[in-house]
Amino acid sequence: MSFTYFFTGFPGFLTTHLIQELFKEKHTIDHVYLLHEPSTKRQAERQCLLLSHTTDVEPEKISLVEGDITKTDLGIDEHISRQVQSEVTHFFHLAALYDLAVPLSLAWKVNVDGTRNVTNWLERCEGLMRYIYFSTAYVSGRREGRILETELEHSSGFKNHYEYTKYEAEKIVDQHKDHLPTTIIRPGIVVGHSQSGETAKFDGPYFILNMMDRLRHSPVLPFFGKGAAYVNLVPLDFLLKATITAAHSNIAEGKTYHVTDPSPLRAKEIYERFSHYYLQKKPAGTLPISIAHQALRVPFTRRWLGIQRQALDYFLCNSQFDSSQARNDLQLDCPSFDQYCPSIVDYYHDHKDDQSKHVSML
Repeated sequence: MSFTYFFTGFPGFLTTHLIQELFKEKHTIDHVYLLHEPSTKRQAERQCLLLSHTTDVEPEKISLVEGDITKTDLGIDEHISRQVQSEVTHFFHLAALYDLAVPLSLAWKVNVDGTRNVTNWLERCEGLMRYIYFSTAYVSGRREGRILETELEHSSGFKNHYEYTKYEAEKIVDQHKDHLPTTIIRPGIVVGHSQSGETAKFDGPYFILNMMDRLRHSPVLPFFGKGAAYVNLVPLDFLLKATITAAHSNIAEGKTYHVTDPSPLRAKEIYERFSHYYLQKKPAGTLPISIAHQALRVPFTRRWLGIQRQALDYFLCNSQFDSSQARNDLQLDCPSFDQYCPSIVDYYHDHKDDQSKHVSML
């Protein structure tokens, strides 16, 4: 049996790599449809051209579809929409606003209303075999302690509008599990490929490397705060493999998976590893985290250090994501941070001056 796939979020980095992984895994592909906004048409065409030169990818099986998830029926031409709905077997919804500083109204329009439109559109796909929805482990918001894959609703609050709107969007998807064959993917904080270190942008935990790069000539490199919270990082390739495996596994239907590191390091330990591999230094002394918060209120400081102020919250909130269900069902092991840290640092060193690696946070 051959499958027809539909992806939102193209020509984004993660969607592009999922398509490459799909062909690499040698699944029987009839066709792949890629939804892009009108404003990204040229970029989408360029990305398709790049895909056509990628090993394993069959360009004749890929079609671009112009649309907009914030519109009814995804803004797709009615004739094309009916055709695709009659063909699609696997739908991957990745389109979202990931910026931690995004205004609530805009985040709600894309992340919540967009997901509602996608889910409603899928109700008319009679041959649908799997709806793969990309959420985030951080729908847990300000919850701390052990968090299960089977848990969602809570009243602990959220660190930013990104978390809140992804939480509300996941609630919509979860409510349709009874009649849509759904798998929800909740990644931790995604970093580069464990072998090559490749990433789309230097955000999230990369702010540590950004800061170390600016302070590389300083005689002392201090810690910021106690750094006791666990920070859950996952390499890109582990997320790709887990997602494609879950999409084609019968046992994954109706499940939610934490695609996270079962043995994460604490913030202080990650800081030490980065310092060792990037600067060959050992941090000394500690500055209160309140100083960092105050400094990051100044726009110039944020630009100079390459960090959003909201990113600090992820190094203070001590959440521990139980991934037992994902590990049991998918039979995949997340590489340890010590295994891939050198690759991450090497890629950063070689590409830190590339202006396309701008800061905006996943």
